[in-house]
Amino acid sequence: MVNKSISLIGVPTDIGAGHRGASMGPEALRVANLGARLAKRGLDVVDRGNLQGPLNPWQPPHNGYRHLPEVLAWNQAVHEAVHAELAAGRLPIMLGGDHCLAIGSISAVARHCREQGKQLRVLWLDAHADFNTADVTPSGNIHGMPVACLCGKGPRELLEVGGHVPATTPDVYRQIGIRSVDEDEKRLVRESKVSIFDMRHIDEVGMKRTMEEALAGVDDNTHLHISFDVDFLDPAIAPGVGTTVRGGPNYREAQLCMEMIADTGRVGSLDIVELNPAFDKKNQTARLAVDLVESLFGKSTLIR
Repeated sequence: MVNKSISLIGVPTDIGAGHRGASMGPEALRVANLGARLAKRGLDVVDRGNLQGPLNPWQPPHNGYRHLPEVLAWNQAVHEAVHAELAAGRLPIMLGGDHCLAIGSISAVARHCREQGKQLRVLWLDAHADFNTADVTPSGNIHGMPVACLCGKGPRELLEVGGHVPATTPDVYRQIGIRSVDEDEKRLVRESKVSIFDMRHIDEVGMKRTMEEALAGVDDNTHLHISFDVDFLDPAIAPGVGTTVRGGPNYREAQLCMEMIADTGRVGSLDIVELNPAFDKKNQTARLAVDLVESLFGKSTLIR
């Protein structure tokens, strides 16, 4: 059964991104009434406010990484905040911010799972595999590197955020909705054997079968972490992201994805990242994200 005690943690930074504006994501989710909508579902919701961290200096890459010291500071803050909520028996929802912050949140969840003897499964809902390294990155933006860092490929500082290197192994990930992977990144993903259910897979077998495959093996001892990058969704319904990629899941596919995750009753933590109000239209992407998160916590379109 899903934990009924929810903590919202705002992380207002675009430190790892290639566009400014994801720092406004947490407020957009609050404006879209995330807390109140979840409370209406009978959940005990506490908003912890926003974490603090360094401003974005907007500098070019240094040794293949942009803003590494600042990215480290933000992720350390995220790690401590997320781990504290889990240790207190609450379900943390990180309101991002860009996807580099998953280094802090997932390393915290992995640490919690080691402490509790639980099996970790991460559903990575994203247009991108985020498995770049300094050697292959076209941009140096660390939001394209979190999965690689969590799997032990990246700068030592980021690998050590959770105190355990690597923080996770590639087999815990199921990447869903992928449709944009850099050339050299493809090789890294193949070598690491991360499970990827790309858009072609979803087109061929449908979202239902894809989710059955991605959730196979999830049991009572599984902690399910959802890392929801809003660019997972097709930009026709979710324009408010910095890196749009055409051909993502439509509204019904995204709803089914969330409802099937909810059906497991194993959701233990959530990231909502890369929401960029600067590119949005009247906060529609934030409202859609809130709608989908409600489904993740059990709102179904049918009486079942």
